[in-house]
Formats: sequence, C-alpha cells, structure tokens
Amino acid sequence: MRKLNEFIWETHGIHAGTEQDHVKHGIDKLEDIIDKAIEAGNPSITFIIHSPRLTNFRYTAERDTNVKFIRGNRSYLNYPKRIANLRVKYAGQINIKFGVELEWMGPELGLQWSRSKIFQAEDADYVIGSVHFAPEGLPYDGSKEEALELLKLRGSLEAYWDGYFNEMIQMIESFGDMIQIIGHIDLPKLNVDMPEALVNFETSSHPLANKFRTLLELIADRNLSLDVNMAGKFKGVGVYPVQSILRRANELQIPVCVGTDTHHVRYYGLNYKESLEYIQEAGYESYVSYSKLIPENRTIYDDHELKVKYTVLNKGIELLNQRLDHTERRIIPDFSFGGSFSEFTDLYKNSTGMGDYNAIRIRKWGKSITVTNQIPELPKNKVNGLFSEHLDQPGVISSLFNTLASEGINVETARLKSNKNGTAVAFLSLSEANGNVKSAIDFINGTDAGTFSKLIYKENAELPNYYREGVYLLEMDGVALNLALSEKVILTKHNNAPGVLLILLSALASKHINIIDLRLGSLNATGYSALAVNGDSNVIRNLLSKLGDQYYEANLIEFHSM
Repeated sequence: MRKLNEFIWETHGIHAGTEQDHVKHGIDKLEDIIDKAIEAGNPSITFIIHSPRLTNFRYTAERDTNVKFIRGNRSYLNYPKRIANLRVKYAGQINIKFGVELEWMGPELGLQWSRSKIFQAEDADYVIGSVHFAPEGLPYDGSKEEALELLKLRGSLEAYWDGYFNEMIQMIESFGDMIQIIGHIDLPKLNVDMPEALVNFETSSHPLANKFRTLLELIADRNLSLDVNMAGKFKGVGVYPVQSILRRANELQIPVCVGTDTHHVRYYGLNYKESLEYIQEAGYESYVSYSKLIPENRTIYDDHELKVKYTVLNKGIELLNQRLDHTERRIIPDFSFGGSFSEFTDLYKNSTGMGDYNAIRIRKWGKSITVTNQIPELPKNKVNGLFSEHLDQPGVISSLFNTLASEGINVETARLKSNKNGTAVAFLSLSEANGNVKSAIDFINGTDAGTFSKLIYKENAELPNYYREGVYLLEMDGVALNLALSEKVILTKHNNAPGVLLILLSALASKHINIIDLRLGSLNATGYSALAVNGDSNVIRNLLSKLGDQYYEANLIEFHSM
C-alpha cells in the first residue's frame, strides 16, 4: 500500500493572530505557530481569519461582551500587512499563506458588507464562503440550546436543514464569484441529527435530498472546491462532510481542500494524515490548495517523483491562469498528459493522452500552455546567427535588437545565459544572412565597446546548449518556445511585424528591467515571446499595459506554487 503524506497544504487552516479578540477566538501569536511549523519541517503554514460580522450575527458569548464587529475588525484590517511582514521575516524558511473565511449574512446589507471585506483582504490566497448563522439570528454551530430553539421555530428536522441549504445556495448564487471554497457543507450536524432524506440523499426522492443534490451540482458548475474540514472530528461529530457527500463530490469532479480548522497552537498539525486517509476513502488521490486565488494540485502520497510532477502541473496552471481574466481563471482547465506524466490520465477524468511526448498540456478559453521538467532537445538544423558575450545588465539585449532592426535584420529567436559573474552570453538566430550584419556589428563595436566583449556572426552554426535543469515552457498556443521558467516571466502575443518586439524591449530597458532569457516564435501573422526577467513587478505591469494595440496579450507571470 502506498504511503500517505504526513503533511497537508491546508486551506481551512489555523485561526490565529486575532490580537485583542474579546471572545478568545484564535489569539495565539502567528510567530509561535510559524516557529512550530518550521521545527516540524513543514514547507508551508496556512492561516485563516474570519471576516468581521454585522452586529446582529453574534454568538451568545459575543453578545455578552456588547462589542460590535466581533472577531476583530482592526485585526482583520491589519492582517494582510502582518502576513506580508512575516513572509519577509521567514523568507527561505517556510511558505506562508493566508485566507479569509467570509460569512454569509444574507443578500442585502450582508452581501455588501462581505464585498467590502474582500477588498480589505489584500493579497489573500483564497476565500472560503461559510454559513454559520440562520436569518432568525441563531447560529448553526452555537450552543445546543440555540439549535433546539431554531429547530422549534422551523418545525421539523427537514425544515431545519432545508433552511441551511437554502442559505448555501443563496450564498453561491450571490457571491460565488468572490469565493473559491465552500466551507463545512454539513455543519448543522454539530447540534442536530441528519434526517433520513439527507443520510440517503443519493437515492431518496424526498425534496430535501433533491435540494442537496442540486447544491452539489451548483458547486460543480461554479468550479468551486469543497472544504474537507477535520474540526467536526475534533468536536466528536465526524469530519465535515460525511463520506456519502464526499463520494458524490468526487463523481461530480468537485475538487476538495483539506484543513484542520484549529484555533490553538497546541493543536497545530492535528489530523494531517487522517485528513488524507479520509479523502482517499472517498476515491480522491489529490486535493487542491491555493496561492493568489489560483488552485494548486497536491498528491496525497509521500512520493517524491509524483510531487515533482505536480510541481510541473501547478506551474503550468499558473502560467495559463495568469494569461486569463479573473472570471476565466475560475474554469477548471482541460489536461493532456504524455510520457512520464501519463499516470495523471487515470487521476484526472476527461484528460487525454499525448503518447510519448513527455509533457503536460493545459488549455481553456482557446489558450494553451505546454510544460515539462525534461530538458528540451536542441534542434539539429544549422542556423545563421549572432554570438555575443556582454555585460549582464538591463538594456543590453534591447540595444542589440535595435541595432539589428536598424539594418533590416529580423531576429527569429534568442538564447541567453547569465554567467553569474556580471557577464552573459547570447545567441540570436537571424532570419536572413546579408551584408548588413557586418554593418550592425561595426556599429555596436563603435558605440557599445564597453558593453560587448565579443560579437561574432556565424553561418551554418549549431545552436549553443544553454539549457539547465528546471521546469520549461515548451509551447504557448502550440508555438514552440522552450523557455526555462524563473520567478518572473513575461508572455506576449503580438503582431508579427518588424519593430513590434522592440517596443517591449525598449520599454524594459527604460526602466532597468534585466532580461535573463528570451524565446521568440510565430504562427502566421501572430508573434509570440517569452522572457524571463528581473525587476519590480509593479513597474513591469505598468509597462505592459502601455505597449499599444499591436500587442494582443502581454502578461507578467509570477510563480507562487511549490
């Protein structure tokens, strides 16, 4: 039997750092928990904070304090900055994520309140939508007495659960675009029984069973994930949700997230392995976590090679999603797997095979990305090109492209490599061999002699091998690029005409953005470029927004997955 991981990438992680919370809800210091996670050798720690609630939505203990905005309005506003500072403090030691548990409080003021809280949750990695309170003002997960009072008001067990599911459906329809995950879908079982119609919802003809089936289908249709939450086990009522719900979710291809939903540092890491055993029992072999709202696929198995393959898959998902707008990002992509990645075809229903092609193709909305961790093979054909040794600094490649363009010379593609000592080498494949190349070289040597130490034109040359180990972008929309991915990558689609690429290169040079590597490609009248760069992300994004109509697409891709 395959060994399961001892660690999970949580979503519904640990509630902590709420500072002066008047009801002692997750007040442990964030640093204490991070230190404990590092000591345990965990690669990531996930914090989650409740959004503050309207005054009418309070538990009994909260009402007794007579404090508005329970769960800490000030703490909530400070949270993103505190997380950002911790990411700097613990850089290189652990990956710190944080999410928001957004409270459903009705479609009117409650909805507007929640929308405002989303804007205040700057840089949150994900948002969980949860229902805790009934419109009657009573909580589903409060005291037993409050639950019995709500049960009496509604008249029956079926009506109790029916009201809860109505709120779930209303939440998804009202702000399904604001959330990524549905929290603890069978939460009411904490205080009341599950009626027979819900226990046997898969086969029951009862209206409640039909409503719940509809709820699950709505979650699938909206491309939301389901929270597998271990807090229920800790509280003695079993994991949220029960196995029958989880099995149906798997049949509907609803991704699951896993989390402990703990509120004290002493419980950190509790039930990690048990959560993976639980989703495996329902047929899942992977789950998702989130970085910057983009889903990351995680294996349940303690298998190094499989984890590496998931890293490649996640980088491909990030590449594709960051080319799309926020609405399109929510759609689950289609996958094709080949070579060593072929085992994924058994895990991802509806995926297709790619034979021996050792790569992953990810596509949606007419766009595609192909990635691999196999070092690409060099083309065997001979080419004409320009070999350069130069200073590794911003503007050098732009200067080279500009000079060649001034002589009417088109660059087909470029290969760059930093020597890690302040110098770099490059080979530019040229579309034409003509006398103007010598003129271009003479001009560069005359004006940039201190920048270029060697500049040689070669005919029928073999492409130099600058490839290294890593994850590669093989293709963008089927156009070969073969770029080794680094922390920041620019992808463009543009008019394939002379001088268009110079706009981008000159813009980057003007702001001292260094180009680490560069690949060009084309398909008929459309040009493609992939550039690995160093520089300020905000500056780069601002430049990309000003390139003009000849650029159909220009995106900065930043990688957060591990």
